[in-house]
Amino acid sequence: MPTNKQKSIVVIAGEASGDAHAARMLTELKQLAPNYNVKGIGGDKMRAAGAETFVDFSELAVMGLVEVIKRYRSLKKIFNRTVELLKAERPDLLILVDYPGFNLKLAKEAKALGIKVLYYISPKVWAWRAGRVKTIKQYVDHMAVLFPFEVPIYQEAGVPVNCVGHPLVDAVKKELTIEQAKEKLGFDIEDSVLGLFPGSRRSEVEVLLPIMIEAAERISQRINNLNVVVPLATGLDKAVLEPIIAKSSLTIKLVDDDFYQLTTACDAIVAASGTVTLEIVLLAVPHFISYRVSPLSYAILSRFVKIPYVGLCNIVTGENVILELLQNEVTAERFEQELLSLLTSSNSKQQAETIRQQVLSALGPSGGANNAAELVVSLLED
Repeated sequence: MPTNKQKSIVVIAGEASGDAHAARMLTELKQLAPNYNVKGIGGDKMRAAGAETFVDFSELAVMGLVEVIKRYRSLKKIFNRTVELLKAERPDLLILVDYPGFNLKLAKEAKALGIKVLYYISPKVWAWRAGRVKTIKQYVDHMAVLFPFEVPIYQEAGVPVNCVGHPLVDAVKKELTIEQAKEKLGFDIEDSVLGLFPGSRRSEVEVLLPIMIEAAERISQRINNLNVVVPLATGLDKAVLEPIIAKSSLTIKLVDDDFYQLTTACDAIVAASGTVTLEIVLLAVPHFISYRVSPLSYAILSRFVKIPYVGLCNIVTGENVILELLQNEVTAERFEQELLSLLTSSNSKQQAETIRQQVLSALGPSGGANNAAELVVSLLED
């Protein structure tokens, strides 16, 4: 059991998915050890879970090698500020959540300061840059991974590791039928709802959303009474989305609350690659994955990536269960074709449920957030 002495934790989550995962873990941690003091880098969800954030993750959220280079000075400034915080406060535990380009460098600094490091959500060493395992062995005290297949990678390298399970196994609950969700959003239950999910980073949205909207405009000429919805991702300013949406002749509903209700209301979705695609699968909504980065970033990354998929569901199952459209395939014409197929096919929803069951069986143990919180307590009270 935890002692009465207050322990200090710093948590670093550099993007929306990390903020959500960290928040779920911190919520469970508060039940186990309410006297822990937590601060770090995160967003609204971490703050709601009781963390004091000194930088919002939106200042770090950037995707692609070229894009990172453009933001190098501001990212370096935040990194230096974080190191100074570690030096000044010497927390009992540093928890790094995914975001390896930033966090592995921070792990090195923490090691030099004698601060214990837990890495929650493994860098994708099974996909590319396997050499990072050696860096992790040097600077990380313990790994908390989400997927069972990741455990042997670290065991073989001599890195202490626990598979805590993916928090979304428990977090994603379909509480409404599609008809109930449509009604709550003010739509007729007989009308089609199309979801455009362009990601949580400005760079993603600016590339993908105009193409998604053009596809929706084409589909609206084929399907009567089409409703189009766009979620406002955590940490993303409406000002990024609204000018793009305003250019369209369609009435597009921008929704900034109850993401699972919005997703459940959709008959079909096109989504940027990321954790959101796993949530869509667990809600059994027909969809496909899209992504595009700068040609230079893609040319560099494609030389190093060792797996054939980018979507989490395809990675964990080892099969192409969800269509992926990447780079040159990201066109309004192709989006229109695939979305029309999902919206008009009689077996789309049944196929989505079959995929949900397949992915669930591959995800490993339930109780992921609580398991991670218990691991934090064990490391702090050891």
